[in-house]
Amino acid sequence: MLYTELLRLWDEAVKAVDAKDWNGALATLEEITEPNSWTLFITASAHLALGQLDQALQALDQTIAKDERLAVGFFQRSGVLMQIGRLEDALSDCIWAQKYMRGNMVIDYKQLRLRYKLYSWQVLYNAAAVYCRMGQWDQATDILLSASQEKGAGRGAVVDLALESVSRGEVLAPLMVPEGEVFRPRKQDVEQLKQKDFLGKAKVISSMIPNDDFGGFEPLRMQKPGFYEPKVDSAQDTHYMRMRVPYMAATPGELTVPGGAMVFLFGEVDPDGMATVIYDGQRGRLPMTLLEPADVKMSKGKKENSVLSGIPLPPGLKPPTRPQTLPSSAAPPQEAPPPAYTPPAIPAGLPKYTSIASRSTDQDKDNSHPYERRVQDTLRGSEAGSVVVKVHYRYTVALTVPLDTPYHELQERVAHKLGQPAARLRLRHKCHGSQVLRPLNEDGDGGVLLQAAEAGKVTLWCQTEDPLANRTIFYQMVALYDYAAEGPEDLEFSEGDTIDILGEVNEEWLEGHCAGNIGIFPSCFAYRETSTLNENTVL
Repeated sequence: MLYTELLRLWDEAVKAVDAKDWNGALATLEEITEPNSWTLFITASAHLALGQLDQALQALDQTIAKDERLAVGFFQRSGVLMQIGRLEDALSDCIWAQKYMRGNMVIDYKQLRLRYKLYSWQVLYNAAAVYCRMGQWDQATDILLSASQEKGAGRGAVVDLALESVSRGEVLAPLMVPEGEVFRPRKQDVEQLKQKDFLGKAKVISSMIPNDDFGGFEPLRMQKPGFYEPKVDSAQDTHYMRMRVPYMAATPGELTVPGGAMVFLFGEVDPDGMATVIYDGQRGRLPMTLLEPADVKMSKGKKENSVLSGIPLPPGLKPPTRPQTLPSSAAPPQEAPPPAYTPPAIPAGLPKYTSIASRSTDQDKDNSHPYERRVQDTLRGSEAGSVVVKVHYRYTVALTVPLDTPYHELQERVAHKLGQPAARLRLRHKCHGSQVLRPLNEDGDGGVLLQAAEAGKVTLWCQTEDPLANRTIFYQMVALYDYAAEGPEDLEFSEGDTIDILGEVNEEWLEGHCAGNIGIFPSCFAYRETSTLNENTVL
């Protein structure tokens, strides 16, 4: 609930209390959806004025629940409990009220907008009234004697009369907050509820339109005539004219305008053939016979051919065309490597274009097989017959091994580096000029790294293979790309992983097993290793 709405209803309820309209006050207070302890105290006061003790007790319970240290709330509730007959609860409220007095002789609630002062002797008086109803007259007398020692306005006469009543065996009436005394909202906050015009009325200080005294917000309206050029939306509605020939002013009211200049036609043509125009910020008269309509093109409120103002228009340059990219001599990457590499034959009679660095007498070396040249470069790049092997796993590791390391020894070293069993690791590499991952030749004795060596380093992809039981593996495929699972039924894998194919879902989806997980995946994310692709590899 907004505080302004709470403040408005609170103020209306207080006004109803001042007018003794208790039902009206209760009706207003019921509209408050989030009452505080002060508004609930007003509700209790209204019920007490109507003699509705049960409803008043319920409202005071809610008041104390909102503010557990409100001493005047306990004091008021003790009086209601005495009238209902719950004497032990009334005595307990007197004790709590005395506790939350915090040793003070008086609490003035003026700062909380309650015109009432609660004195300590009043709390003791109510306690004595409870003992009177219990029939404990000695206890009531002792408490009244203690109250007579307290300080406070009105104490002397009230306590003395109470002692006399107790001595005669008369029951004391409880003291309570006077009727109509309630918590009130701040006066400053209530005054802010009234709408105020902080901006005031707008006043025109300066305007390009003569005699313009309008200030405010409203739709477009007809302007008063003046020395200004109205905005137009098309060339047909413009009043721009062009001077066909130069004109020199002959009389004081005329203008001197060069030929070709643009002027704005202002007003109607006079009977003598002179038209009133505006040129260069000046108003004057020109012969209408010397003016011709000007072709002024307007586009989105901006004039392409604007009136000459001494600033030259920018030249109409066109951006330079982008140079065409020359075709690259490098061969595009292949989707799958061919079964065997055959150097392309060069037709006889065609010249060979070579760089200056390649023009040497060693023609046999230049015409050697590309695979042989790559191996020779690797042997020259490696230091002391060793090569750097970079292995892509879940993370990337690097190690240096001899170039003639057999497959099983290389597998053991990689397994030791990754902390995985060697029997579960499978190593793959990319052939030169291809994006397809192929297994390393496990049968090779010492040339296993020469398959993937390039410039003194080898890049391998490693996968952990888990055995699969109770399922038939039809064939295996190799992942071309990373695939992230989008659901619990998907199979997630990384580029280069080997996937055991367990079945075909449809033409586009397969069921497979990888890294101990079984799921489905798109068939286009992997390729099948066939005998054509790997002649020396048996799956």
